Amino acid sequence: MQREKYLNNIFFKGDGEVFCNVWIYYPVWKKYEDKMGEIKKQFPGINIILNKQEDWKAGKTKRDKWGCLWFYAIDYLEGQVIEHPLQNWENFKDYKAPDPAEYMDWKKFEEEVKIAKEKGELTEGGVEHGFLFLKLTYLRGFENLMIDIAERNPLLYHLIEIITDYWMDVVKRYINTGVDLIFFGDDLGLQKSLPISPSAWREFIKPSYKKIFSYCRENNVAVYLHTDGYILDIIPDLIECGVSILNPQDLVNGIDNLERAVKGKVALDLDIDRQRLTVYGKTEEIDTHIFNCIKKLGSPEGGLSLVWGVYPGTPVENIEAVISAMEKYRLYWKKQ
Repeated sequence: MQREKYLNNIFFKGDGEVFCNVWIYYPVWKKYEDKMGEIKKQFPGINIILNKQEDWKAGKTKRDKWGCLWFYAIDYLEGQVIEHPLQNWENFKDYKAPDPAEYMDWKKFEEEVKIAKEKGELTEGGVEHGFLFLKLTYLRGFENLMIDIAERNPLLYHLIEIITDYWMDVVKRYINTGVDLIFFGDDLGLQKSLPISPSAWREFIKPSYKKIFSYCRENNVAVYLHTDGYILDIIPDLIECGVSILNPQDLVNGIDNLERAVKGKVALDLDIDRQRLTVYGKTEEIDTHIFNCIKKLGSPEGGLSLVWGVYPGTPVENIEAVISAMEKYRLYWKKQ
């Protein structure tokens, strides 16, 4: 994406256009392949992307650099951790985090950033999805982590420090390459609440967020945070930590609630529902929802974009309905 246009939008210096990205997971694309080609031609204003993770094959297992064993149940969809390296705290005394120097080929990435900047393109870095809170669940297991938090286990504070130091090193390396923005992903919410109390989140998770995000902002690097689930209770905290672009789910948090909590304070890359409305809803319901999202959360200065992930089970008529509505309303504020 053009660097200047994107940055103007997220810092409320834009022209009101709402950028729309649609990620279609490979099983869906394959099922409706002919129709997908037609839709891409019909709606050139919408960025439609095929999401095909070659490593995510059904039945496959893979151990990551942190020692977590992943299992993939469905082709090309993210798996789950089935073996937690720190399920027993006994293993902690010998545990070592990965080497940030091996996170990627940093020299090659720096060269890519330089080339992209010369072309006027946005330059981005990114950390693994589940970089802190979810990382703790991957390492310890969800139930163990909940007990650790309830008991304020001293070892948990130490583990959080190790993870935070790792990501701080990665972030510093990204910043040294000259990127404009760094993506972070950490699903913090359940369907109707946080998995831990807001006060516990502020005690265990917020300090690391603030340390990492504020360092980015101090170095003029924008912070993009993806987080699924209900997060309303901690949105002010996330803004305080230094988030530049927040990527929350729409229906789980409520459009009116997001309007009150976020509008004008931080840019939104709104995650369009993929559980109910866009799977089972009618065309007119989808159209109304997309319009309401843009009307209530957009502005003549920008600050809003939409992103939608299309998963198996979504009818092709609804895929077309969402994309059509995005095209129909994405310039709503630009015309005001």
